[in-house]
Amino acid sequence: MTEYTVTRDTFNQVMVPNYAPQTMVPVRGKGSRVWDQQGKEYIDFAGGIAVNALGHCHPTLLKVLKEQSEKLWHLSNVYTNEPALSLAQALITHTFADKVFFCSSGTEANEAAFKLARKYAHDHFGPEKNEIIAFNSAFHGRSLFTVSVGGQAKYREGFAPLPGGIDHLPFNDLDALSAAISEKTCAVVIEPIQGEGGVKPATQAFLEGAKALCKKHDALLVFDEIQTGVGRTGHLYAYMESGIEPDILTSAKALGGGFPVGAMLATDKVADSFNFGTHGSTYGGNPLGCAVALEAFNIINDDQLLAGVSRKHAVFREHFAAINDKHQLFSDIRGRGLLIGAELKEQWHGRGKEFLAAAGEEGLMLLVAGPNILRVTPSLIIPDEDIQAGMARLEKAIAKVLGKT
Repeated sequence: MTEYTVTRDTFNQVMVPNYAPQTMVPVRGKGSRVWDQQGKEYIDFAGGIAVNALGHCHPTLLKVLKEQSEKLWHLSNVYTNEPALSLAQALITHTFADKVFFCSSGTEANEAAFKLARKYAHDHFGPEKNEIIAFNSAFHGRSLFTVSVGGQAKYREGFAPLPGGIDHLPFNDLDALSAAISEKTCAVVIEPIQGEGGVKPATQAFLEGAKALCKKHDALLVFDEIQTGVGRTGHLYAYMESGIEPDILTSAKALGGGFPVGAMLATDKVADSFNFGTHGSTYGGNPLGCAVALEAFNIINDDQLLAGVSRKHAVFREHFAAINDKHQLFSDIRGRGLLIGAELKEQWHGRGKEFLAAAGEEGLMLLVAGPNILRVTPSLIIPDEDIQAGMARLEKAIAKVLGKT
């Protein structure tokens, strides 16, 4: 067998240039620490973009993965399997939903949700009820349909013609939604907290108003909880804090604890429109992924763990506030649970990636949400000492970018 020597430079030689990864190449992780090819240690505040909810190589997930790997990996949806049925039961037991569809990613989950919304409207009201309302700055995935529903034009450029029947409105603007929604609207799609769009929480009034307007116009309320779901906000799902139940919800990222798993949850009434043959996913519901996801879900669905997420949020906020007192860098620090965004002041707009790179040099894995917001989405069980050490590294990185070292 041929052995290959690979470095970061190899990426430029063999991969299409749609990504621009950091200079280091991680090779090993444990908890909230990661090591690169040179053995340098990093504290992980990125969590695989809100995916590694239990950190790297969680021992219980490893145990389940190894056990299931010796039983069944993949069957296809010509058959069902025990892990998929058990995971579906867990999701239904602990959420509003009656039925579940499994897939491999958040994009696939949203694709399924948007197709189901149109199919339901077609079945119950006719083909003219097909319009989807979404919001500026939203992010729902990278397939042609989901990127069209997403509210960021930069991700749609160059891919025309795009699917039609999609309107974008200002986020948290109930008056705009009231003016735009009509009998032709089949769905209103909302992220309870816009993640990629800048860590912007929806207001309670906006969610309540959207629910009422959907009911009035026989439209479905769809919550994209790809980033906010499975403990990220200190609740099992973010909608639970608001008390506003959707008709359809999408989940991925943290659901698999690092294993690629996605799910669409729906009520019985809506789910019935996905009758036999209307949709599918080759890898969706595979026993290996579902076994790991069930274990991750059960670990996270714990009152003590979820309370810890909210407590750790306060710890992060204190550190961000202390950095801001010293450097006057941020105009706002926002978010819930362990989805936190720190918006750079106007004079630093567009320079988020400089702070990202500087953090990496100091041994910290960080994220941005657009060019103006530093974002952290670490493990939900990140130790307090790792938070303290990571924020100290961030402060050093900030001082370096600001020219104070």
